[in-house]
Amino acid sequence: MHFNLTAEQQLLSDTVQRFLAKAYAFEARQKIVKSKEGWSREIWAQLAEMGLLALQVPEAQGGMAPAAVETLLTMTAMGKALLVEPYLASAILATALIRDLGSAGQQEALLPAMAAGEKIAVPAHGERGARYDLSRVATTAARQGQGWALRGKKTVVIHAEAADLLLVSARTGGGLDDAAGISLFLVPRDATGLRLTGYRTVDGQRAADVELAGVAVPADALLGAEGQAFLALQAAFDLGVAALCADAVGSLQATLDATIDYTKTRKQFGVPIAKFQALQHRMADMLIHVEQARSMSYLAAMKAASGDARDRRRTVSAAKVVVGQACRHVAQQAVQLHGGMGVTDELAVSHHFKRLLGFELSLGDTEHHLEQFVAANAARPA
Repeated sequence: MHFNLTAEQQLLSDTVQRFLAKAYAFEARQKIVKSKEGWSREIWAQLAEMGLLALQVPEAQGGMAPAAVETLLTMTAMGKALLVEPYLASAILATALIRDLGSAGQQEALLPAMAAGEKIAVPAHGERGARYDLSRVATTAARQGQGWALRGKKTVVIHAEAADLLLVSARTGGGLDDAAGISLFLVPRDATGLRLTGYRTVDGQRAADVELAGVAVPADALLGAEGQAFLALQAAFDLGVAALCADAVGSLQATLDATIDYTKTRKQFGVPIAKFQALQHRMADMLIHVEQARSMSYLAAMKAASGDARDRRRTVSAAKVVVGQACRHVAQQAVQLHGGMGVTDELAVSHHFKRLLGFELSLGDTEHHLEQFVAANAARPA
């Protein structure tokens, strides 16, 4: 597979990597993770200045959507740097949902502000027991006066505490597992009746469980047509999976590089352990997994904005499976080759291990996407 960047794309990749290498060095990241907010508003503002928050914003609002390659390059650099800012949740998932479902007025009110880093929105969709099934929504929205009242619970809402707005999915019709009847609402984080229980995830990011106890929102809080949000949710989450794959590839490459460097300096029997043939074979296997993951992340990026939902889902699920297998293999080998040092907070490789572990469980685990791939294959025309 040939993948040649344009001069502009290569410049973007180099610029983002240089910026993160300088502003997001390992020690600086550690301070950000341990801070009260768990992310840096200063870094977020700088990402906005570089135009990186506008990659999924339509040109009409000053963005670059769909910017598939640019998103791939940006996410790869962020994975390498272990970025913990709400980029995936706000600049990709929420932006795509507002772009695809929002009215002209909602788009004008939100997307330029999000691209400028002035407003953060994140989707609140997952629920306990859903097991990655996007159509399983128990949260309800009932008409109340001129608006709506939302009741239900959402789990592991990434960066909910950092958000100005939550994009809450709620059922306005249909049964528990029906794709039809799911609507999406704009809910301010400080809305009356909304409660967040925040915590840190295994990979150092912030998340929260969200409880909606009769949260009242006006009629214009509805994004898109009532009960018709499922296809947009599916498309946005497919885009998110492709972006996650690129993020994982950046982390995989950093993990491999750190392991190679370590084996060149760690000595046993008077020689660097990198000279042991058995360990060379293991690192060669790691390299093969990284390159396979990279190729699949390219393919997923190219298909992520496809209008053919079945082909898009088939491709991104295949990528998630291959990259997930690479994450497990490379992360485990890296820790073993580092020995006890591989699990200490003092080394970046342990944080990459957690990042790669988190990837495997985000937006559908390997088993889920294997099922999705099989189902999409079975539905293909003969």
